[in-house]
Order: sequence, then C-alpha cells, then structure tokens
Amino acid sequence: MTDNDYTQRPANALPTGYRFEEFEIQEVIDTNNDNIVYQALDHQLERHVAIREFLPHALIVRSDSQRLVPRSKQDQSVFLAGLDAFIRDSRQLARLNHPNVLQILRFWTYNDTAYAATPLYSGMTLAELMQKHPERIDEGWLRQILPVLCSALAALHDKGLTHCRLSLSSILIQDSGLPLLLEFGAPPQRVAEDGGSEMNKLLLHPGFTPLEQYSDDADTPLGPWTDIYSLGAILYTLVGGSRPPTSVARSIQDNCVPLTESQPAGYSQPLLAAIDRALMLRPEDRPQSVAEFAQMAGLSLDTAPLAPAARPAGSMLVPVDTQALTALKPVRGWEAYKTPLLTSAGVVVGLLAGGLLFGRSASIEHAKTVPDSVAPTASSTKASTADSALSRVYLHVEEGEQLAVNGKEQKMPEVTNGYISLQLSPGTYTLTLHNDKQSRSAQISVDKPGTWLLNPQS
Repeated sequence: MTDNDYTQRPANALPTGYRFEEFEIQEVIDTNNDNIVYQALDHQLERHVAIREFLPHALIVRSDSQRLVPRSKQDQSVFLAGLDAFIRDSRQLARLNHPNVLQILRFWTYNDTAYAATPLYSGMTLAELMQKHPERIDEGWLRQILPVLCSALAALHDKGLTHCRLSLSSILIQDSGLPLLLEFGAPPQRVAEDGGSEMNKLLLHPGFTPLEQYSDDADTPLGPWTDIYSLGAILYTLVGGSRPPTSVARSIQDNCVPLTESQPAGYSQPLLAAIDRALMLRPEDRPQSVAEFAQMAGLSLDTAPLAPAARPAGSMLVPVDTQALTALKPVRGWEAYKTPLLTSAGVVVGLLAGGLLFGRSASIEHAKTVPDSVAPTASSTKASTADSALSRVYLHVEEGEQLAVNGKEQKMPEVTNGYISLQLSPGTYTLTLHNDKQSRSAQISVDKPGTWLLNPQS
C-alpha cells in the first residue's frame, strides 16, 4: 500500500473524526471485499491503533446515521452469516495470543456491524513485496520466514481454527522481518439456507483457495489441509512468479505445472516437492498437518536462530539490530499498520520461529493489581492501572530456572519451547532467571506499549 493508493475515500467508509468512545477514526489504511481497516487514535491511552470493520461492500450501503443496511432481503441473510463468522472468529482470535497472528485488543458491535481494534503493524504484504522487491525472494529468505509462518498456522490449528483466507495479501512481512497473519475469518458453516454458502464465495482468493472451499458439501470438511493448499499456492507464486490456476479450473483440466518439473533455478528439490504436494487437489493427498509439510520441506519448527542483524535495524527481511528502536510516528498506508518492536540492553532479536514465542502468558500488573512485591521499582513511570498499557516480554529460559522480578520470586509461567511470556505495565524491572548452576538477569524500562525479546545474561 502506498501513499497514493487512496486518492479517494472508499465508498461506505466512516468519516474522518468519527468516534467510538475513546477511538477516533483518522484514515483508511486498507480495504478488501469484506473489511475496511482504519487508523484510529486511542485518546485514553494516547496511541494509534487499527480498527477493522466488517463491511462486505457488495451486500450493504451505509446510511446517514452510519449504520450498515443490506441491499436486499437475500443480501441480509448473507450479511448476517458473515457477521456471525466475524464475531465468532474475532473472539477466538483474541484468545489465541500468538505474536505472529493479528492481535485483537478490543471487540464490539455497533452500527449494525462489528469492529475489532488491533495494534498498528509496519511492513509490506507478500503481494507488495513481490511487486516491489522480487529480487529479495529466494530459498534462503523463504527458509527464514517459513518456520515462523508455519508455527503461527500450527497454533491456529491446535485451537481447532482454520485460517481459510491465506493469500499474498494476508501475510505481512513486518519491518522486523517476522511474518504476521493479517486476514482472519473462517467462513460460517456451509449450509445454503443460512446464507453461508454465498458469503463463503465472496471471501475466496482465486488461485489460493482449495477446491473444498468452493463446495457446499458438509461431507468435504475444512481443516489444516485447507490452509496447507493456500500456503502451497503462496509459495508456488513466490517461487515461480505466477499463481497457480484456480482449483475449480484444475478440477476440470489440470494445467498446473509442478515445480519439480519446471525446476526454477536456486530452489532445492525437497522444498519444490513439498510445495507440489501441498497443491494436490484432493485434501487427503496433501500433508495433513503443518508439521508434516515442514518435515517434507526440510524445515525445523523446534529451533530458532538468534541471528545477528546483517543490515541496519529496521531494514526489510533481515533480523532487527540489537540497538534500541524507537516508536515511529504514524504514516499513511501499510507503513502505518504497525506496532513498535522495542529492544534494550540484553535484547537478542532475530528471526525467531513463532513456535518459540507462544503459550500462556504471566501477567505482571501495576502496583494496584498485584502484590507490592511485584510492583515496578521506585524509578518506574507513575501511571495508574486504568491508563497504563501492557507490554509483552518474551524471556529465553533454561532448564530448571525460576523467575524473580525486582528480587521477588514469582510463580514460573508455562515454558513453551524454551520461552516464557510476561506482560508488564510501565515501570523499570530487573528480571532474574536462576537455578542451582547460575543466575542470569536483564533490566528493562517499559514506557510505552511494545514487544521485547530478552535473553538474560550471567
């Protein structure tokens, strides 16, 4: 998305200055078949957020009172089916809490539709990257982002969710180099009389959508294999330069040339074979899980390189430098769809596999909501619980280590693949990990929302 992509405001968009309590709409930053995404100012926390509005353009018009009105009685049933799916999946997504999946900060219904507030993320979608910087896409780069992307998908699947919307436009490569799943919205149950079938077809991405998503047959279930087809189509496009034919056309006459036959230069046989397998028309012929696909492609979801930056901090497609990054002022377009990725002393940031970064979080709240023993030190930012914004910290832990915060022992959060997750309100913290053999610590000053990745040192 560029600054010039919105020379005219999209039809049915909320006007600039429109308020939802503390949120004030500032501008449109993205639009697609069923959503508009706005940049908004959160007046209570004095930060910018993105607000996603469920708005299927083909089905509705906006009244003078800003309510959404279906164009016809038939459109109303289709709209309501899609709205139910948006509400259900936003709630499920809010419970997932994975660093490489769009984070839901708040959700509400209004104007006869629904809204979800998320952080602002900065980067380029794969569609933009392929158009502007195709030279950056090679097997080495794919093998950096795929473990993170696969781990994010696996986290969805472990919760019984299927993304169902994967395409080049639904994956953002953040300025940190980490991929983020943007679009989310598993279709409603495919029962024709509830409008679900028609809504499904409005949400499909030709070339990236498997055959089972075009079917109204409940005996053809959706599952991880559905997302694996879409992931295969994304990789096929990135590697080969053009997207595969639609699955419906392939079911009549399959003209999709396997990558193992076309042999694009610079790509290994295991990766090409895994992509071809993911694009099989019959669901049972594809890998049945992300782990199976990763194994075929020679990817490891259990390890994460803590690679030093090869280029200055903030450059695209490489790890972020260990120097502190400051929050950027919001700008237009996808450049404004961002959340700060902040680092400080002791921070080790790289292309960490998403599987290392998810799991249950321990919340260390401000002094009013936790015992004094866990409160920030005296040099903390003085802010009330009501207006303090939590920041997330991921700590690399070793076997048998226990956690202390500002010298006070804490209950150890669940360890997932060598990491624990904490939420900290504004303040200054000394985080100590210790066992019988060693003690490691890191200091961090939290003064704004963000994400830290810490590897405490002895």
